[in-house]
Amino acid sequence: MATWDDVRDAVAALPETSEGPGLSWRVGTKPLVWDRPLRAVDHEALGPSAPSGPILGARVPDLEAKEELLVRAPDVYFVTPHFDGYPAVLARLDVMDTDELQELVVEAWLTQAPKRVAKAWLESHPDGPD
Repeated sequence: MATWDDVRDAVAALPETSEGPGLSWRVGTKPLVWDRPLRAVDHEALGPSAPSGPILGARVPDLEAKEELLVRAPDVYFVTPHFDGYPAVLARLDVMDTDELQELVVEAWLTQAPKRVAKAWLESHPDGPD
């Protein structure tokens, strides 16, 4: 089970990141991952399947990557209508393992980081994401 401290540690290990207010993290001015409590409209849309634990929002590279996560791990990832057409997912932090969290954070960072910074990081981490 991942925690907000695990999120903080995963983001802090990446260059040019910062923590903002309310459990949110950025690279430069671009959002990476954030606390995304469900709102009343989300509960209405999700119905009884709405999770009750901590929810992590995360950028993903594109809509295809989003769909892949939703299909691969539906027990972890989900979306609400608010995120339709937007490259982001929601994740149940309390059922996500730390390896999955690390991968999600790195992918979000690679999506949002300046190209030169991401390239340098990838070169120095040959075992990084595929």
